[in-house]
Formats: sequence, C-alpha cells, structure tokens
Amino acid sequence: MTHTGFVQENIPHHGFMKMLDIKTNQLVEWFWIKDWRTLDLLFSMGLSTRLHQVKKIYMNVELSLRATEIAEHTKQLPAAGGYNGFSYADISDRVHIGKASIHHHFPSKADLVHTVVVRHREQAREGLAALDRHINNPLAELKAYTDYWAKCIGDGTTPICVCAMLAAELPMIPQEIADEVRGYFEELTNWLEAVLDKGAKLGQFHLQESAFVEAQTFLSMVHGAMLTARVMNNSQAFEAISHAALSRLTAST
Repeated sequence: MTHTGFVQENIPHHGFMKMLDIKTNQLVEWFWIKDWRTLDLLFSMGLSTRLHQVKKIYMNVELSLRATEIAEHTKQLPAAGGYNGFSYADISDRVHIGKASIHHHFPSKADLVHTVVVRHREQAREGLAALDRHINNPLAELKAYTDYWAKCIGDGTTPICVCAMLAAELPMIPQEIADEVRGYFEELTNWLEAVLDKGAKLGQFHLQESAFVEAQTFLSMVHGAMLTARVMNNSQAFEAISHAALSRLTAST
C-alpha cells in the first residue's frame, strides 16, 4: 500500500474499489475487490469517508441471485415511466418480496437504477460483440440490431431502451446514473461508427457524412423511432423508420 499522492488497492479479496487522491478524496481509477472487509479496512485507514462512495464501490460487487432478480424486474420500470415513475412498492409487487428486502440489496433507488443501467450496458456490449463474431457483415449486423428492437417493441417485452428513457431525464437524475447513460450511448456510437466504416469500405454503405456523424444519425433515428412507436402505439412505426434509416445508408447518391 502506497501513501505518496494516491492510495492504490493492494489488498486481497476481489471486487471494485477506487484509487482516491488523499488530499481531495476524488476518484482517480477503479480497482477490483470483493467484500465488506476491504471496505472496513478503508474506513479504518480514513481513505474513504463518504457513504455514497462506499455504495458506488459495493454496487459493483457481483450481485446475488436475489439482487439480480430485483435488477432484472426493475429494468422495465424506468423504461416505462422514467426514473421517478416507479417506487419500491412497484418492484415488491413484481418480485413478490417486501420493500425492506429490496432496501437490503439496494439501499436507495439511485443504487438500484445505477445497477440496472450498468447491467444494460454490459448486456448491450455482449450483444454487439456477438453480432461482430457471428455475423461479421456490416449491413446484416445493423439489420439484426434493428430487428432485435423491432421484436422487443412488437411483443412489448422492452418497448423502449431504458437508456433512451433516462437520457430524456439526464439533468434530473443522479450523476452516477447520468454518467452510465452517456457511456452507453458513447459505446453504441463507437460500435456503429466501426460497422459503418467497415461497410463503406466494402461498398455496402454510401455515407453522406463521416462515419461518426452517420453513426450519430442512425442512433438518433432508431431511438427516435422507439419514441414514435410509443406515441403512436404502433410497433410498425419503429419498423418503418428503422428500415428507412438502413435504406438511407445503402442508397447511391
């Protein structure tokens, strides 16, 4: 353990921990830890004195089966009504456990929604990587991406991306959640840019702007289509708009 400038994790027990600046107690980097014993040691050393910081560390520890179930059931609630559109009573009705038990796993709504968005980012990252591995055809990958959302919207399982819903509330939601939402869209934009750049080189796409701008445009059209489908209560609106977004990329100038 070094005490010159920064505090760096070098403790057994694996999970996420912060490297903190000793003077300002500001986040510098994440490290992997596991349990409360490490956090107790941090407290005893006076390295992390803010409760919300400890929560942010502990929320990244691998979830229990019950906590995973709670987070999975919660995912549809902010997507349906936004951050302030649900309460722990709504989750209790879905999961069939008491509110006190939910608070045991997630002391605050911010903790819970933060976990939901982190999990959503991980699932999206894995899904996009799977498209790259198994399809490896830029046009087919974008089609598979929009088809996935068309199915989710059509059968009502996920009528809108939870990050799209939370993005509309960005100035009003806790900062740690807002950061995750931004991270989700940054990663998605980067993936789209890479797919479009590859497709343009293969002659599949005819880009009017840079791959980055076209990626932002496609992302905006797809997520805007989710809102249109919701407003019109018509899943086919999403399919029509996403099809137009793809056609725009493949059309010759």
